[in-house]
Amino acid sequence: MTGVQDAIHIHVNGEVWTWRSGATVADLLRDLDMRTERVAVELNLEILDRAMFDQRPLKDGDRVEILGFIGGGSL
Repeated sequence: MTGVQDAIHIHVNGEVWTWRSGATVADLLRDLDMRTERVAVELNLEILDRAMFDQRPLKDGDRVEILGFIGGGSL
């Protein structure tokens, strides 16, 4: 981050993070090395459609829950 004015505070899976202003949900997932097709994202208590990951900027105070899917096994 280049300066304090460029920082926002978000909650990710219950932890407070300082993040860069203007970043999208997709940016956050990329920075965390998470594949968008393998996660569900809850943003401020609402499930976010994957099509919105690139369009939804993160805002100061946002609450993000990232749920990963694990495959494998059989019934």
